[in-house]
Amino acid sequence: MAGRIREEDIAAVREQVRIDEVIGEYVTLRNAGGGSMKGLCPFHDEKTPSFNVNPSRGFFHCFGCQEGGDAITFLMKLDGVSFTEAIERLADKAGVQLRREDGDVAEERPKGPPRQRLVEANRLAQEFYAEQLLSPDGAQARAFLDERGFDKEAADTFGLGFAPRGGEVLFRHLRGKGFSADELVTVGLCAVGRSTYDRFRGRLLWPIRDPSGATIGFGARRIFDDDRIDAKYLNTPETPLYKKSHVLYGIDLARRSIGTSSQAVVVEGYTDVMACHLAGVTTAVASCGTAFGEDHTRILRRFLHDHEDFRGEVIFTFDGDQAGQNAAMKAFAGDQSFASQTYVAVQPDGLDPCDLRMRDGDAAVRELIASRTPLYRFVLGNVVRQFDLDRADGRVDALRAGAKLVSSVRDRSKVDAFARELASMVGADPEEARAEVRRAAARAAQGEGAGAQGAPGQQGGRPGQRDDDRRGRPGGPGAQGGQGGQGGQGGRGEQPEPARRRDAVPDLRDPRFTIERETLKLVLQHPVAIGRTTADIHENDFTHPIYQGVWALVAAAGGTVAGAQDHDWVGRLRDASTDPAVSSAISALAVEPLRTAKAPDPDYVVHHVVRLMELTALRRIAEVKSRLQRTNPVEHAQEYNRMFGELAALEQHRRELRDRIAGPA
Repeated sequence: MAGRIREEDIAAVREQVRIDEVIGEYVTLRNAGGGSMKGLCPFHDEKTPSFNVNPSRGFFHCFGCQEGGDAITFLMKLDGVSFTEAIERLADKAGVQLRREDGDVAEERPKGPPRQRLVEANRLAQEFYAEQLLSPDGAQARAFLDERGFDKEAADTFGLGFAPRGGEVLFRHLRGKGFSADELVTVGLCAVGRSTYDRFRGRLLWPIRDPSGATIGFGARRIFDDDRIDAKYLNTPETPLYKKSHVLYGIDLARRSIGTSSQAVVVEGYTDVMACHLAGVTTAVASCGTAFGEDHTRILRRFLHDHEDFRGEVIFTFDGDQAGQNAAMKAFAGDQSFASQTYVAVQPDGLDPCDLRMRDGDAAVRELIASRTPLYRFVLGNVVRQFDLDRADGRVDALRAGAKLVSSVRDRSKVDAFARELASMVGADPEEARAEVRRAAARAAQGEGAGAQGAPGQQGGRPGQRDDDRRGRPGGPGAQGGQGGQGGQGGRGEQPEPARRRDAVPDLRDPRFTIERETLKLVLQHPVAIGRTTADIHENDFTHPIYQGVWALVAAAGGTVAGAQDHDWVGRLRDASTDPAVSSAISALAVEPLRTAKAPDPDYVVHHVVRLMELTALRRIAEVKSRLQRTNPVEHAQEYNRMFGELAALEQHRRELRDRIAGPA
């Protein structure tokens, strides 16, 4: 549809959508006090949560990678959708009717069908497949489920379906719903040969959903012996919606339990996920058509709230065969990406959770998960068991192989414990095991090659260089103290201001700027509370150039009085910024809790706003005093007397400000 989405409709979406609900579909959020929430950033790997969300202001900001914005920005950045697509998705969530104006389209839409069309095609396909499962043609698929202990209620819970054996049944059905062949091929439901045909035919289907519950793909199992495709499982190919390395089957059902219990169970197949959930292990998920990897780890960590101060547990279940042992080795290689403790649960007779439930019931599945063992112990045991420990040379080889594994652990705090465990398994002296681990580490370091030599020293010099630059360059911390409140500008003389380098700008959290930061947090988060007390604030009251930029936008927008009447106050300021550093600061200031546990009262507001002006007065007093000391009262009597009068007036102004902070006697 041509034309822009109306501004009032965009404003309605921003007003009605709760950003914590939107982000909560991707990240486990916990209360951080002061009306803010915290979680692990979805935009970069971290062990300590620095991702903040302020529901009342509708903004998020990560203090680690500096990403920030509103719910629209979040979807655009994380899902790679356009502004229009993000608005459309949020409008659906909020129930806002979007209208368009005549004229040019506000943005060039990405090539290919809109994301919402693809999601809708999958939704209708899932409903169609579910209906077909109940049809006479779906009898063999139902029998497959019955044999594994899955009844109709289970099929409904997981949205299972059956793809008819005919080649164009789904294609014709969705064409009748108004979808084009291009849309159905793009979303992976159909493929093109001599004509367009259904990708899945004669198979039992599992819908694969994103954390919000939207169907983004399908997994299809072979159930007929005469199926011309030998592969037991087929999955949706890579599409704009479905990226197999970024998807976990069952995450839509498990995400809340994972967040509340701080436990995730990783199984190997769709039926294992079903068996675990039906047995009461509602934290089970599985990768889809690919091995569990780094991207899957990132997804789990977000929902686990996995960080160093709040550790949960991740439990892997593997088959007892060689493939299961290989999978365990791969999991161990990625183990250190988790702050949580990692475990493995393997049934002694090699049964997976689905088969175990069929044979022994729900309680056996729960017992399997409860009887977990540490992953490192399981992997070390697999390595050691390859050698004959009754022979001296076997014990030496086992120790050497185990030490190589232990030396690969990046978390050095765990190495000593793992070495002791290895010594116990092999029957060696703990000190001998430690020595072998050190030798293995040395051999690995030598094997990395000389090409990397010199890099550590080179990198090591950069942080110090940045510190020196900040202290010595005009406008940096070292130059600012004596510049009379001009943020270091006085040291530049008549030269034009150079382009500001990021590493030349003082840290926004430097204690010297605490009053500036807290005042701007009040301005952005509580414009009603701060009211007209900022009427006498000017840009030069802020000494940090980024904070000056934020205030300039506030002033240009009409000040806090305008903000008190504008629900999208923060978003409008951020949209008006042309400096990425200022935009980032706005989102940070909008989500960071105030330095008070209660709502800001007039005393709190006055303390910061008036203190900000008092600091300006103090800087101005220091500047005038400095000039007085350099002025000869005899040779330049008129100038000296003028400055003396200015100094007296400044001192009087400063006392008045101090009295306002102190309040009535």
